[in-house]
Amino acid sequence: MMSLLSITAKTLSDCKNDRRTVMSVVKGDSNQPGEAGVTGTSEQWNGMYGEARAAGQAGIAGVNENGGNGVYGRGSTGVHGHGTGEGGSGVAGASDTWNGVFGVTQAAGHAGVAGVNESGGNGLYGRGFTGVAGHGTGEGGSGVVGTSDTWNGVFGVTQTSGHSGVAGVSDHGGNGLYGRGHNGVFGVSNTEGGKAAFFQGDVVVTGDLELPGADYAEALTVAEPAVTAGMVVVLDDAGRIRPCTEEYDSRVAGIVSGAGGVRPALVLDRHDGGAPVALMGKLWALADASEAPIRCGDLLTTSSTPGHARRITERERGFGAVVGKALTDLASGHGMVRVLVTAS
Repeated sequence: MMSLLSITAKTLSDCKNDRRTVMSVVKGDSNQPGEAGVTGTSEQWNGMYGEARAAGQAGIAGVNENGGNGVYGRGSTGVHGHGTGEGGSGVAGASDTWNGVFGVTQAAGHAGVAGVNESGGNGLYGRGFTGVAGHGTGEGGSGVVGTSDTWNGVFGVTQTSGHSGVAGVSDHGGNGLYGRGHNGVFGVSNTEGGKAAFFQGDVVVTGDLELPGADYAEALTVAEPAVTAGMVVVLDDAGRIRPCTEEYDSRVAGIVSGAGGVRPALVLDRHDGGAPVALMGKLWALADASEAPIRCGDLLTTSSTPGHARRITERERGFGAVVGKALTDLASGHGMVRVLVTAS
């Protein structure tokens, strides 16, 4: 038979002020299946109401050391919590062996656990070995879905070198990472020598590949003296490049890309100690118009002024020594001209 509520001889009011009172003001015990230790029922308010005056203690506490629920709630809202203290949670759950909070819903389109914050905080926050883990089992269901009206749908940050802010893995034939939008995938590098994107394996592009640079080049090893962007360079006996110093030099290799703020679109064989020499495209070059003015359309060759181009005035000497065709004019002296380099 269910035990009756055990109330000490003192009234509840007396119990609140008398420390000699037994530990429990109200205590219920039951050893029968399906019978509750304490039952509370109300037609107007809470079935059971508990209030604690001690910090760190619970208004109502439930304990089960034998495999059952510490607290169980059933209703329109199964368990409802409202935190009012600084740093206090609406509902807090802790477990030594499994989930701190576990939620299950039987309704399609709803969440097992839902978090809402309309005042600038996180709707759901997770901290742990894995901050938030999601596992989708339904057809077309995602492991984790993020939606935002004002910012990123999903935002990930890592503090560990060599790892990703957001990582996607598919070992079953799907995409590791999929992006759809004005830019499908957008990457930015914020470190010297870092890459906005890195691909290990083949890359297929079904649309246009747009490169903002104006030429494509190949990195050639530099000999002494050092070369700078815009210089006309020639090969030495070891196949390295150095600034030109002679007119109509048939060992001419080309023009070092990158002058005038125009970067090469593509550089082949990048390596330490190399400088990009334009193979094809438009770029700026150092030029010497002291011997002859340079006009748009003129063929250019090496100059005796170190690292400079000059206009070809003796066509027979220019054979095998052409560096490109001028696209801008230089009436006299030294300056820069835009040059069109074509594969020959």
